[in-house]
Amino acid sequence: MRPRPILAALASATLLSVAGASHAADDVKLIVLKERGVGTSAQAQPFVDKLVEIAKKKLGWASAKGTYFTERKPAEAFIDSDKPHFGILSLASFLAMKEPRKLDTIGQVKVSRAGGQQYFLVSKSAGDQSVCKGEKLATDHAEDTKFIDRVVFNNTMKLADFKLDAMKRPLQGIKAVIKGEAKCALIDDAQLAELANVEGGKDLKTVWKSDTLPPLAVVALPNATDKQKQDFKGSLSSLCDGDGKTVCKEIGIESLKAAGDDAYAQILARYKKDK
Repeated sequence: MRPRPILAALASATLLSVAGASHAADDVKLIVLKERGVGTSAQAQPFVDKLVEIAKKKLGWASAKGTYFTERKPAEAFIDSDKPHFGILSLASFLAMKEPRKLDTIGQVKVSRAGGQQYFLVSKSAGDQSVCKGEKLATDHAEDTKFIDRVVFNNTMKLADFKLDAMKRPLQGIKAVIKGEAKCALIDDAQLAELANVEGGKDLKTVWKSDTLPPLAVVALPNATDKQKQDFKGSLSSLCDGDGKTVCKEIGIESLKAAGDDAYAQILARYKKDK
């Protein structure tokens, strides 16, 4: 896969408005958590640095930092130790952390090829999901069973209906089906887009797809002041203007806007609901 570390850049973009508001001397911290992203933190950091420099030039704030994570456990440890002000979170982590971490939803960001907005069952066999049930299912999305069962599958089926073969890397599930090592694979939209670039990928067919899910959530954590929240939320739609336009285009930001809990209300209800 050709990783595009877009979320790390978003971390810096967030700092553009926050640090330049009424707390220029503060060290404003932001966490970016994109679980199962195709890039690494090391690949993402240069984009963070680039947007931090843009922020400093445009707004003149003194200190701000964005930290990128691909796993929830170290991200939560960072929240406990470093008390960041804001976050950009993939949907599963947002849903899991929303109430325990007292997250205040302040925006949404849609990024091309970020993945996680739709999920698919793919197989060499044509038909529907019935060809997969009871068979080996290869996927790297199985760590959060509650999210998959309630949100992705919308309680129409569950991971326990399959013989689960948990993968570690994004393309492993696809390759397992191509090689005949698994009947089906559960993948997201970013992985689906890569099928044409994987040898044998064109032989796979989509036998089921989920609803389209909301994009990444931009949140304020308890350490953010009301003033910081207001300033940041009010400036989200303009972060990619001016000097930020070229960088946002390079990163693949398709939309960045203010939003509240209502933008995720349906999915939050689905996540909480038992079958």
